[in-house]
Amino acid sequence: MSDALTGSCLCGACTFTATPDEQEAGACHCGMCRKVAGGINIAVGCSDVTWNEGAPIKVYRSSDWAERGFCGTCGANLFWRAVGGDAGREVIALNAFDTPGAFPVTRQIFVDDKPDSYALAGDLVSLTGAEVRAMYAPEGGTT
Repeated sequence: MSDALTGSCLCGACTFTATPDEQEAGACHCGMCRKVAGGINIAVGCSDVTWNEGAPIKVYRSSDWAERGFCGTCGANLFWRAVGGDAGREVIALNAFDTPGAFPVTRQIFVDDKPDSYALAGDLVSLTGAEVRAMYAPEGGTT
């Protein structure tokens, strides 16, 4: 585990401190993440996430087991989190961090949903949607 890092949304109305669970990021290619992020959703799992008081965070329940947070002012993608999951643990959008370059992308999920128009370089751990659902989703639900 590392030290707490800072970040914000595009307009600065939502600021945070968070402790990354690891020094690596993961990419998700599922249809929901691509819609939320406007492309590949790259994020970092974090604990001890604290948002500034009065942050205009809006939460959208995207499935039976997950929700996504965004800034209610500028609309910036901020996080994904499991519903009823670990309190204080969120998967923070990579580019919300003040230092996004600190996290190399080492894994990708929902590779079977990835459009053929792009590919990530390097030797990445890759999981299909079925593999991810088997690990995390109750009864094979969606992300």
